Amino acid sequence: MTSAATAFLTRVKRAVGSRAERARRRYGLRGFGGRTATAALEPVSRVFGFDRGQPIDRYYIESFLATHAADIHGRVLEAGDNTYTRRFGGERVQTADVLNTTPGPGTTVVTDLAEATAIPDEQYDCLVLTQVLPFIFDTRAVVRHCHRILKPGGVLLTTVPGISQISRYDMDRWGDFWRFTDASLRRLLEEAFPPEALELQVHGNVRVASAFLYGLATEELSTRELDHLDEDYPLIITARAVREAQ
Repeated sequence: MTSAATAFLTRVKRAVGSRAERARRRYGLRGFGGRTATAALEPVSRVFGFDRGQPIDRYYIESFLATHAADIHGRVLEAGDNTYTRRFGGERVQTADVLNTTPGPGTTVVTDLAEATAIPDEQYDCLVLTQVLPFIFDTRAVVRHCHRILKPGGVLLTTVPGISQISRYDMDRWGDFWRFTDASLRRLLEEAFPPEALELQVHGNVRVASAFLYGLATEELSTRELDHLDEDYPLIITARAVREAQ
């Protein structure tokens, strides 16, 4: 891990600690404001905790990207916007393309990744797809196109939800179709990438998953709670897939 990535992770861990105890007193995951978890029938946030701080899934997504920041270089394609490309790629990035299905500010590639025949073969050194696959029905086509448009030795960095609420914004526009396990994501990626070229990791535990479903934010949990792993409660699955070199 680079020194910049290490510094980023250190800042994140310091930030989450300061609000964690206050949150436990107020929501605590012991009682959610005086109620037991089973009695709390409504979430405290329906927008993944964005209105309270950093969504909990972003803690794992951004840690994953910081760990693999060196992969984000050269010509990079990111879905939605280029925030993570610029944040974690920095000066290593020569071209930061942004993919969306409709034209808009900052968008440089307009296509559906499941039908991305307009993108030529072997164009990109890195693809950054965070929380994209759940909203595309034909995920197998997406993975085939990702492999095709990567240069030999290029890297796909992707994250998918395991345990999550429905994204109502996406559901009402183009659909919210999938949740994953590490087994299903591995099977999907292996349809295009060699097994030995894959690195998958599960993140989360029952406390974190419960907090995320209730809409709490990263800052309302301790680093110990966030970093504890229980693979039976996968909040997020991260994957690094490398196209074989020619």
